[in-house]
Amino acid sequence: MMRINLLVIFMLCINPLAQAQEIYKWVDEQGKVHFGDRKPDSQQNVEELNIKLVNSVETVSYQVSSIDIGKKVVIYTTSWCGYCKKAKKYFSDKRIRYTEKNIEKSKIAKMEFKKLGGKGVPIILVGKKKMSGFSQAGFELIYAP
Repeated sequence: MMRINLLVIFMLCINPLAQAQEIYKWVDEQGKVHFGDRKPDSQQNVEELNIKLVNSVETVSYQVSSIDIGKKVVIYTTSWCGYCKKAKKYFSDKRIRYTEKNIEKSKIAKMEFKKLGGKGVPIILVGKKKMSGFSQAGFELIYAP
């Protein structure tokens, strides 16, 4: 049941119209948890949720990074990001050493992500090069072992 509720929240969050609206959580008389984009009239204990989203970057772009990490590869990720998973699989398949920084699990990683101007994941750093998004061909443009 909790998975269904989380799916409802996720679906509300990815809908652009729902992002501009509030999301509410309440428990009915039977103890069942509900989520919605409209505040129910009949409920006393309604909680307005503050949901902040991070996008998944769908197109690859390149910039000069404000951080020079030398010859290392660093990837800023979230646990749900499909492009992050593709990048990490590619790195593993090609035996490319990398450091993962999950911005959901680490406050330091999230601060670094913000400092880099992060608006979506993945962000991949190689030296002073920053790649937003992931494609194999795109990564090969910035990576020289």
